[in-house]
Amino acid sequence: MKRREAIRADVIIRQAIEAAGASEAFDNQRICFLWPEVVGPVVNRHTTRRWVESGTLHVTLTSASLKNELSFHRASLISHLNSAAGREVINNIVFH
Repeated sequence: MKRREAIRADVIIRQAIEAAGASEAFDNQRICFLWPEVVGPVVNRHTTRRWVESGTLHVTLTSASLKNELSFHRASLISHLNSAAGREVINNIVFH
C-alpha cells in the first residue's frame, strides 16, 4: 500500500460538497450561520428567521427600529458576511 501525504479534513469535506454539487446550498447555510457572529448577540436576539434565496439574505426581525437601523448598514453587512464566508455569496439583504 502506497503512503500518501495527509490531507486536511476541511479540504476533504469541501471536495465532497463540490462533488455532490451542493456548494451553493452549503454557502447559503454558512451565511445564515455566520449572521450571529457578524451582527453580535444583541441584534441576533431580535432575529427570528433568516434564509438565502437567489443571492439575497432575508432576515426577519422583531424590532422595527432595529430593522430601520440595519437597513442603513446594509452594504457593510453584505461586505462583512461575504468576507466571513470567504467569497461573494450574497448581493442583497432584505429585512422583514
